[in-house]
Amino acid sequence: MKSVILIGDSIRGGYQATAMAALEGEAKLWVPEANGGDSANVLNHLEEWVIERRPDILHLNCGLHDIKRDEKGANIQVPLPAYRQNLERIFQQIHDQTRTRILWASTTPVNEKQHLTVKYFVRLNADVATYNAAALELAKQFDIPVNDLHAAVEAIGAATILQPDGVHFTEEGSRRLGLAVADFIRNYL
Repeated sequence: MKSVILIGDSIRGGYQATAMAALEGEAKLWVPEANGGDSANVLNHLEEWVIERRPDILHLNCGLHDIKRDEKGANIQVPLPAYRQNLERIFQQIHDQTRTRILWASTTPVNEKQHLTVKYFVRLNADVATYNAAALELAKQFDIPVNDLHAAVEAIGAATILQPDGVHFTEEGSRRLGLAVADFIRNYL
């Protein structure tokens, strides 16, 4: 049975139980207890979370934390050039040090209007698109399949499955994302 690791932010935290249940008996899944956070955090924990464990498959996402902006519009987390560099280092280290098959998951959309009412920082869909494009370019360069969770959410209807904070998903939304993740992973088992 192949080993699979899921790394991602709180969106992963929402869908992981469904994905794990859906793949029970097909794969051995592990998730870090901590939220994956931004790309710098994933890079900082790469040895512990991936390299030492040497999974067969890694389903990976980071982006929603990276794109945070302050009220004046300045990126306060991980600017795009640093995001690209972090992902390149993550992909390269996994490639060089393991035989792990990386599966990249795109960053999901946000409801900007709702998100602005409850946070001290903002996330913009324009940044989601820009960061997703940068990640897609690197995924192609490293021959990494992309699980387009952004498109999956749009197909379902983001407004119908996003919570009032404009970022996290309802129970039904997380369930549907978990099933999408499990279906994608099955293609590589």
